[in-house]
Amino acid sequence: MASGSYRNGGPKPTSKLDRLPPSTAYSTPKPSAKPRPSAAPVPRRGGSVAPAAASAGKAGGDAGVPGRVRVAVRLRPRNAEETIADADFADCVELQPELKRLKLRKNNWESETYEFDELLTEFASQKRVYEVVAKPVVESVLEGYNGTVMAYGQTGTGKTYTLGRLGEEDTAARGIMIRAMEDILADTSPETDSVSVSYLQLYMESIQDLLVPANDNIAIIEDPKTGDVSLPGATSVEIRDQKSFMELLRLGEAHRFAANTKLNTESSRSHAILTVHVKRSLKGKHDADHGFPSENGTSSTLVKSFRPPIVRKSKLVVVDLAGSERIDKSGSEGHTLEEAKSINLSLSALGKCINALAENSPHVPVRDSKLTRLLRDSFGGSARTSLVVTIGPSPRHRGETASTIMFGQRAMKVENMVKLKEEFDYKSLCRRLDIELDKLMAENERQRKGFEDEIERIRTEADSRVAEVEKGYNYTLENERLKYQQDNMDSIKKLEEKWMANVNRARAPTTSSSADIVEVRQLLQNEKLLRQSTEEVVVNLKREISHWKRLEAAGSSEIVKLRKMLDSEANQKHKLEEEIAILRSQLLQLSFQADETSRSLDRGESGKALTGFDSLVPQARHPQLRDSANGPKASIAKLFEQVGLQKILSLLESEDHDVRVHAVKVVANLAAEEANQDKIVEAGGLTSLLMLLRNSEDETIRRVAAGAIANLAMNETNQELIMAQGGIVLLSMTAADAEDPQTLRMVAGAIANLCGNEKLQTKLSVEGGIKALLGMVRCGHPDVLAQVARGIANFAKCESRASTQGNKVGVSLLIEDGALPWIVKNGNHDASPIRRHIELALCHLAQHEVNAKDMISEGGLWELVRISRDCSREDIRMLAHRTLISSATLQTELRRLHIEF
Repeated sequence: MASGSYRNGGPKPTSKLDRLPPSTAYSTPKPSAKPRPSAAPVPRRGGSVAPAAASAGKAGGDAGVPGRVRVAVRLRPRNAEETIADADFADCVELQPELKRLKLRKNNWESETYEFDELLTEFASQKRVYEVVAKPVVESVLEGYNGTVMAYGQTGTGKTYTLGRLGEEDTAARGIMIRAMEDILADTSPETDSVSVSYLQLYMESIQDLLVPANDNIAIIEDPKTGDVSLPGATSVEIRDQKSFMELLRLGEAHRFAANTKLNTESSRSHAILTVHVKRSLKGKHDADHGFPSENGTSSTLVKSFRPPIVRKSKLVVVDLAGSERIDKSGSEGHTLEEAKSINLSLSALGKCINALAENSPHVPVRDSKLTRLLRDSFGGSARTSLVVTIGPSPRHRGETASTIMFGQRAMKVENMVKLKEEFDYKSLCRRLDIELDKLMAENERQRKGFEDEIERIRTEADSRVAEVEKGYNYTLENERLKYQQDNMDSIKKLEEKWMANVNRARAPTTSSSADIVEVRQLLQNEKLLRQSTEEVVVNLKREISHWKRLEAAGSSEIVKLRKMLDSEANQKHKLEEEIAILRSQLLQLSFQADETSRSLDRGESGKALTGFDSLVPQARHPQLRDSANGPKASIAKLFEQVGLQKILSLLESEDHDVRVHAVKVVANLAAEEANQDKIVEAGGLTSLLMLLRNSEDETIRRVAAGAIANLAMNETNQELIMAQGGIVLLSMTAADAEDPQTLRMVAGAIANLCGNEKLQTKLSVEGGIKALLGMVRCGHPDVLAQVARGIANFAKCESRASTQGNKVGVSLLIEDGALPWIVKNGNHDASPIRRHIELALCHLAQHEVNAKDMISEGGLWELVRISRDCSREDIRMLAHRTLISSATLQTELRRLHIEF
């Protein structure tokens, strides 16, 4: 094929993917040994090639996780030419996969040995290569981290076969690109997630679009503050299924430049870069199901639904580098020679950057080539990077093979800071809150109308009852009046008749006058009693009338109260309308911030995107991110001012899981400021955080709550409150249940702060604080061990001070709780923070004679001697020296062992 021609330029195009004959197909070997853990990462100094991208969210490791570049070596089998030409010669390399070792022969009796993360023999299948090299990176991309898979090696050693083989005839021969997209599409949902692809080539220092060949001079846009690069001119195609992705790869492969050389019949003349962008929503369609409460409440009920959806954005970059070649071996000439020069120059620039990063150089020459500018996030940045170097077995190319192996060795020393890419979807939140506000206004209007109807019904019913009572009262009163009037008339008539009869009898001579007088008196007495009874009935009727009048007054008073309630509801409606107006203005502001964030991300400013509350820790470690963190800090301060601490603390008891997570993160960030700690404790925040530790089963909530308690525990008054409310028991239970290193680090930090209060030491030991610290060493994570060592050092220092002042007698509580063996064992730990704290603890324990026998029996004396002689810090070394001199028991043991001191 002519130099600079396209892969589909001839009448019968041959694909670079088919260059290996069927006889050399890879088969899957049975692994003979488990992979060994990777080497310890090399720490970076100033002047990194690219600033780490800002993370957003997972409450746990939000500052980024260090991880070096993983390197695998793949050996190509001999081709037909090498089988004939090198028949009398052994291969120049020998792989030992079970030991992860590679031997490069210098001659028949001498060889050099190198170690790599993985070694793939000529029999390794494509599936095995994908699972070892690319699958961990793909899984990280699906979890929200950036990832890079890159192939490097001499031309003709199988880089494109490893990465870009389509496998249309044989599915077992599919390369990393096809298999990676299969896993991505299988783990994403078209309804809530999106996957898009761009496919570029770097040819003669010109970036060209393989999907749209007319777009042949794409510019690299670099942010002047963060240094992040982006390619806004590149074509991005959304992927829905595997078939469309294979069509895109086939189209891009056809447009890629290739040429025929002596080393390879179809040699790539450009670097191919496939970028897969993955956007995932953590909430999905269920966000729309959660609305505002229907009660006529205050703004706290509205804040409970103020939950922005979280979106994770990540990308997978697959880089198929053009092969390095020597002109005298490849036979390149003319335009092919110019292509080879350009390829070698870009690869040389990449090698210089790798060397600078591996040696922790303060300057990395990233601007020497467009290739190094495009890959600045993959080496020394925030991406999880996996490199496969391909080599051939031919002894004729031993020099190129050695150069490729050394490139891989240097790449293994490069350390990246892998970070989660999360952000809030404010636009979705604005749309949802608009809908919820409309629903709330409609519901409020419906309730107001129902309330008015109810008031009118009660008023009508009260009027009807009053009228009915008045009518009954008048009717009863009239009947009683007529009845007593008639009785009175009858009584008078009878008296008159009797009086007339008595008069007539008095005129006539009678013999029974005295008897009549007695009868008349009796009648008068009965009449008097009847009159008294009538008066009592009248009094009772008057009382009943007064009672009905009071009922009428009560009814009128109830109507007045109902009218006042109606007026109060009208006032509440007016306040609610004002509150809704304020929320609308906040929504407009949030929408503006979301638009600004979206435009920043489109320009590649991922480092400036608002990443939520968890971005505060990385700011302290990376000064270049502090300016970008002003957005989250301002948002938290604004939220604190507008909503109020009491309302934020009430969200800790919300039934919504995401609301509780965001609320506890806000409280934790507020607790990090000393000015806010007293306010949080006074408002009951400490009690709420301890309740979260007791009741929550969510790892994120317990981790952030423990971190907030650790911040509050830096104050001596708060330490006593934590102990009084059973905080050490809750922290011990959390430490026993947790497995996440970040959760254990937060819990250990809280207990370590409590260990610095000598008033609480006895209670701390009795309630299991020391044993909880020792139990967390099972994790083995350096950050956890550092907090455990700090807590033990604080405890030993306070105990030493109390013993010196006469407030403490007897053997150390640390020794009683079994801490001394662990202290002695880790006295010479590799990590300097852990070693420094343990050395201080040993010195403080040995200052008191009562601990001397235990120190001698557990080997602490030897550690003190070592510290006094070899410790790098002079203050600790002198403290150990004074301790050994001042202790009579230790001096006696040293003389017995014939050790001069």
